[in-house]
Amino acid sequence: MLYFPQHLLMIGGGTLDDDGYFPRGSSILRRVHEEKAVGLMYGQRALCVGAIKPLNYVGTSEHTHNKLTPFRRITHTGAMFEAVFFGTRAEADRVLEMVRHMHERVLGALPQDAGPHYPAGTPYSAFDPELMLWTIAVIADSAEWFYEHLVRPFAAAEREALWQDYIRFAELFQTPRAAIPPTHTAFRAWYERHLASPDLFLTPEARYMGHVSAFEIPMSSSQLLAKRVHDLVMLGSLPPRVRELYGLRYTPAHATACATAIAAARLARPFVPRSLKRGSCIPEFEQVATVERHRIERGQPTPQIV
Repeated sequence: MLYFPQHLLMIGGGTLDDDGYFPRGSSILRRVHEEKAVGLMYGQRALCVGAIKPLNYVGTSEHTHNKLTPFRRITHTGAMFEAVFFGTRAEADRVLEMVRHMHERVLGALPQDAGPHYPAGTPYSAFDPELMLWTIAVIADSAEWFYEHLVRPFAAAEREALWQDYIRFAELFQTPRAAIPPTHTAFRAWYERHLASPDLFLTPEARYMGHVSAFEIPMSSSQLLAKRVHDLVMLGSLPPRVRELYGLRYTPAHATACATAIAAARLARPFVPRSLKRGSCIPEFEQVATVERHRIERGQPTPQIV
C-alpha cells in the first residue's frame, strides 16, 4: 500500500451542495461503505485476498516505503478511499491526482520467481488494466460480502447498482472501461475464473503481510474479545481457495461459530446507536496506528517487514 500525507486526506471542506462522485441518497456504494461493519473489515480482507496475485503484490511492495509501520500505511490508504467515497469532488480529485503520480513510478520487473507462472524478470505496471481490475475486484467483493452478511442482503437491482458504482470508482483510478466487466453477473464470472486460476501464488512476504493484515491487527488488550470475533468472521469470509493458499484451517466448528457470530451481530444491529454503525472509520484506523506506534516505541512485538 502507498503512503498518503494525512493533511491531504482530510474530508469535509467542500460546499454543502457538493456530495462528490458518490452522492448521498443516490449512490449505493456510498451507502455500503458508510456502514462501519463494512468500513472496518473490507480493506483487511481485500489486502489478504489481493496478495494471491504475485504481480499485484510484488509491484506494490517494491514501491512501498515505511514497511516498518504497515498499519500506519493502511490507515492512510483507508483515508484515501474515504476521500473518494465520501469527499467532495475537489477532495477526491486531489487524492486521485496523487495516486496517478505515484502509479507512474510503479513500473518494473519481478526480482525473483513468484511461482511457476511468474519467473524473475516478469514485467509489471500499475497501469496494467488486468492488475488494476484485480485491485478493484477484491475491494468490491469484500465490501459486498460484509454488507450482505453483517447488514442485510441486497436486492438484485441493488447489487447491479453497486457494481455500476464500482465501475465509476475504477474509472476514477484510470482503469480503462473496456477492461471492466459491464454487469455484476459478468464481474462475478470474471472474479470466479481468477479465483480458480492456476497462476495464484503467495510469495513469502505476501503470505506474511496478507495474514497480518487480516488477523494480526494491533489492538489494545481491552479489545481482545472483539478481536477474536473479528478474526473468526474474517476467516469465514475468505473464499475457500484463498484459505487453502494460506493454509488456514476452517472446520465445521469454525463455520458454525462464524454463522452464530454473524447472526448475533445482525440481531443486535437495531439496538446499536447510529454513530457506532455508520460514518467514517478513520478514528478506528488511527487507534490501530497508535497501538502500532506505541508497540514500536516500547520495543514490543508488532508486525513489520524487515
